[in-house]
Amino acid sequence: MVRWAEHAELPDLVAIELAADGLFEQVGITFPPGTTQIEEVTDAASVLVDGVPPAGFALVGRADGNVHLDQLAVRPDRMRQGIGGRLVAAVLDHAAASGAPAVTLTTFRDVPWNAPWYARHGFTVLPEGQWGPELRALVEHERELGIEVAPRVVMSARTGDADPVTRL
Repeated sequence: MVRWAEHAELPDLVAIELAADGLFEQVGITFPPGTTQIEEVTDAASVLVDGVPPAGFALVGRADGNVHLDQLAVRPDRMRQGIGGRLVAAVLDHAAASGAPAVTLTTFRDVPWNAPWYARHGFTVLPEGQWGPELRALVEHERELGIEVAPRVVMSARTGDADPVTRL
């Protein structure tokens, strides 16, 4: 069941993000030291979770009038159970309900559970010429943080265009 997070759940989501980030070591990606994205969240109304207690979460923000998926993380022992797909569907539904024309995100181009996975859920690569100023600033911020340790892409899905089958 996907729902908005409770403020008291935010500290427990850190372990989910760290465990999910640890999977990147399998493909040679190590993130620079620092806080996780979820540790910087002060408003639970920007976090969708799946399950009680949460097995995964989606952290959302805004960029250029679109909903921006800042982070999607699922506990590794709960992966491949549809949790990520339910969270993405909920983000798309939230975007449509809030009047946003699309959902954007940044992700690793060649990691199987990143860009190829999002493509199966209706996302396509957004060429740099179509980035708005806020999205461009987000990409620059990621670069400054040292997150771009492997090729990354910006992707988007129009809220009304996603295939309902992939949104289960």
